[in-house]
Amino acid sequence: MGSLFSNSITLRKSVRISDEEFVQLRDFIYEKSGIFVDEKRKYLFESRFSKRLAELRLNSFSEYIKYLKFDAMKHQELTKLFELVTTNETSFYRDIPQLKAFQEKVLKEKLDEQRDAGKLELNIWSAGCSSGEEPYTLSIMLHELLRMELARWKISITAVDLSPAMIEHAQKGVYKEYAFKTTPDEIKARYFTEVEDGWKIKPPVTRLVNFRQMNLNETPSLKRIPRSHVVFCRNVIIYFDLDMKKRVVSSFYDNLLPGGYMMLGHSETLHKISSSFKPVYHPGTIAYRKED
Repeated sequence: MGSLFSNSITLRKSVRISDEEFVQLRDFIYEKSGIFVDEKRKYLFESRFSKRLAELRLNSFSEYIKYLKFDAMKHQELTKLFELVTTNETSFYRDIPQLKAFQEKVLKEKLDEQRDAGKLELNIWSAGCSSGEEPYTLSIMLHELLRMELARWKISITAVDLSPAMIEHAQKGVYKEYAFKTTPDEIKARYFTEVEDGWKIKPPVTRLVNFRQMNLNETPSLKRIPRSHVVFCRNVIIYFDLDMKKRVVSSFYDNLLPGGYMMLGHSETLHKISSSFKPVYHPGTIAYRKED
């Protein structure tokens, strides 16, 4: 039986998806997650899903669509589906020019504003946090800026992702060498401890971060996020169509406190999505401010 199954895996690596099956699966994914897969990426389904079909011993994408809709394990399969559709490519201190501008300009400005107002508190929302590198980087930045003063502050970084597997990885806080490809050596030495499986982030950093599994397509869930001074959503809205982008960005706007900032990926823009924010230009990044 083992050899027969191995052969079937080999054969199924080239499972083709018809136009009708592609539309059905694409629409199902959009309904559940808001992620829109363009027809030009049809090959993605064939390359990424064929192995999954073999693991489930399914012969076609039509069978897989039925499995997603009607099988007793359909809820667990949704988790796997989301992992196959998204790309969890990330690292600590990813896009250093943008983060440098954020730390030295935007974050410093917000901390100064809060001090001047006599409110030593800061809420950050990391939307689409993947395996945790982004929110932990933000926590490290706050440690770097505030140093001994940090103990006087009430700081919360709410980090959400669609994938339960990514949230579990993030909560463990252990990372391989690849995750540090853009990380300054002194940061790695200061905030991580070498362990058997890689490098574990130190407790003072993790204490500022709260992880939640969340679907950005579920508006009621988004409303439970604490009002934020900063929203980070980098390289996430690229997965959405225009309608979904508008809805998600509108939710971010509603969540932000007056004067708060939204940060997108360096190649992302609000052009045709929203005119509610004021773009603030810094070398290395654009910060989108919610006016008072």
